Amino acid sequence: MSVRPTTIAPTRRALMGGIGLLTASLMVSVPGARAQDARVRHAARIDELIARMTIVEKAGQLSLFGDPFRFRPQEINPVDKDGDPARIAQLIRSGGVGSLFNGVGAAGGRTIQDIAVRETRLGIPLLFAADVIHGLFTVFPVPLGEAASWDAGLAERTARAAARESAASGIHQTYAPMVDVGRDQRWGRVVEGAGEDVFLGSVLAAARVRGFQGPDLTRPDALLATPKHFAAYGAAEAGLDYNTVDMSEQRLRGVYLPPFKAGFDAGALSTMSAFNEVNGVPATGSEWLLTDILRGEWGFDGYVVSDYTSEEELIAHGFAEDGRDAARIALLAGVDMSMVSGLYNRHIPDLVASGDVPMAVVDRAVRRVLGVKAALGLFDDPWKGCDPVVEAREVNAPEHHALAREAARKSMVLLKNDGSLLPLPKTGQRIAVIGPFGADTEVFGPWTIWGDKTRAVSLEVGLRAALGPDARLTFEKGADPESAIDGGVARAVAAARRADVVILAIGEAQNMSAEAQSRSEIVVPPPQQALAEAVRAVGKPTVVLLRTGRALAMSGAVKAADAILVTWFLGSQHGHAIADVLFGDHAPSGRLPVSFPHVPGQQPFHYDHKPTGRPADPAPPREEYRAQFREAPHSAAYPFGHGLSYAPVTYGPTKVSAAQMAWDGPLEVSVEVTNGGDRAVEETVQLYVRDRVSRLTRPVRELKGFRKVVLAPGQTRTVVLGLDRTSLNYVGPENVWTVEPGEFDVWLAPDAQAGVAARFRLVR
Repeated sequence: MSVRPTTIAPTRRALMGGIGLLTASLMVSVPGARAQDARVRHAARIDELIARMTIVEKAGQLSLFGDPFRFRPQEINPVDKDGDPARIAQLIRSGGVGSLFNGVGAAGGRTIQDIAVRETRLGIPLLFAADVIHGLFTVFPVPLGEAASWDAGLAERTARAAARESAASGIHQTYAPMVDVGRDQRWGRVVEGAGEDVFLGSVLAAARVRGFQGPDLTRPDALLATPKHFAAYGAAEAGLDYNTVDMSEQRLRGVYLPPFKAGFDAGALSTMSAFNEVNGVPATGSEWLLTDILRGEWGFDGYVVSDYTSEEELIAHGFAEDGRDAARIALLAGVDMSMVSGLYNRHIPDLVASGDVPMAVVDRAVRRVLGVKAALGLFDDPWKGCDPVVEAREVNAPEHHALAREAARKSMVLLKNDGSLLPLPKTGQRIAVIGPFGADTEVFGPWTIWGDKTRAVSLEVGLRAALGPDARLTFEKGADPESAIDGGVARAVAAARRADVVILAIGEAQNMSAEAQSRSEIVVPPPQQALAEAVRAVGKPTVVLLRTGRALAMSGAVKAADAILVTWFLGSQHGHAIADVLFGDHAPSGRLPVSFPHVPGQQPFHYDHKPTGRPADPAPPREEYRAQFREAPHSAAYPFGHGLSYAPVTYGPTKVSAAQMAWDGPLEVSVEVTNGGDRAVEETVQLYVRDRVSRLTRPVRELKGFRKVVLAPGQTRTVVLGLDRTSLNYVGPENVWTVEPGEFDVWLAPDAQAGVAARFRLVR
């Protein structure tokens, strides 16, 4: 297996003062010289347009509605308020619409844009947006799954392919990437992000923004990125979607904001406000978040769009009296565009007339929106992305499906492989595939509105293609995802008895992970667990293929299986990719972006927890009066960063180049890694640090870099990563990034719970 090594490690420059920038090949970018030039060239025109606009037309530019004209195969929001094409067409003609979302199609886009450009008083083009989360027609692994690749280059390439399909289909903007740090696996939207870690999340946020937007936003294949949900949406209490967030400013700035800053530094010119409140103030009404931090501290010069009716929901929060008040609060806070509610259209004219909102505030929001339209090149080419010939060439392009298969292979994580059961031989065995996800084609995962289901490769199709016509395969469903099937377990047991090896295709159904899909028990659903217990009792070697959109707590027969391969939701090439890994054509190389707990009650759990004054002893016997549960250790069953391959890799002790790190100097950290097997492996060497004493207590470990290396059979390599002072920074008592001189532990390790530490002292 030949894989180009990729290093992600801190450099001498700092991102937000606390997360090192990426190496040269992965440096942040900007929207592009041509996009910046377009904004400058059209600045005078934008000023002239604003001067000519009526207040109704200004409110229209700040109003976003669902696209009722073009292809949308399913409703994905709670209320469809925009289903009448004639009404929306008339609203466009009157200047009451600035943007439309979730419609797809080049020809339809041209027709709609004709209305805006040719049939309105000012001819301002519409901006077309869509929820392109992990692919349009070609579907890539869910973002959490792709994060398991720990491969920023891969994330950039899949985002680029999604952008090519989307831009060719009449879409200018995607409401992605979701960069919310997710530390409670009960939360359904963990599946949309990059997991629990701020460093990995920041790396992937920047990569996905670069991929969506490309080198320049004016290019025909560029797609405006929208890091979301600003801010702290992933910290909802109890993992309950839309729930309250209450945290220290240090935690907000140190954990939940850095991935957004990484996305904006990579060139994103839009962001979406969050549904949740932060410390008593709903994010969509927070001037502190949307103006003071976003614009004042960071210099963000794009525009903010509300989430679906989130400005209207200020009423239910108890933060606004009515729709008029909600529109006033959101606009003054810094929300430039209202999604779907229509509150800006209805209330901005009166709010300005009454003096409750200054005209200058409205003009500023309009200027931001028009500036982004200029950066996208829409004033130069309003019909950008509206060529059906280009659309036909880009949609479902063969190279996109080849990339989808590669991404799916690299996203799988091998948790366990007792007795080297995997890879399975392609001949000489009778295989029983048992579980609800054998022939199932719902493999895309949540937030795939337009995925081409005719090209969805099920597990059955993938296995049969790999094994050929003489395959000795039996498929038995056994149970539905959340309910039993009459006689299903008995038939599954019979199939297991006839087999030499059993594959249990179990886990979560597609609708169990997503928005509003929080789970109180993050386990394999009981009907499937009962099926696994019955099948495991037969005594045949068992492989679990765990389909999931979050970390699960495994127990019983599932936990005891001989091999466990986490397959997430892998997208269009799901079945082929699993077969590639299952039978050894490719070795697994994924690493967990989230910690898999021992029991559900550990949530929220993340590897970088604080030690407390009574740290738990991970080794038995269990001590009394320690920070640990009665029923489970204070650790992960499978930790962040864990992942096996088809050859064992061993690590030597971590070494440092010097006992002291100078205040403005670098430090090299090294380790010897050895492939003890007979086939090549790709290993992800992870760099962790611990600040032993500081003015605010620090976590037991924090990821600060990683490097992917390929080891030939029997090969030993010395892997070296660098540290500097900026990579040791944290948000201190003054709510700014800082670090004090002192001792630090450092590990180069295969996961967040392994490795032998070295120690160094930072000196001023």
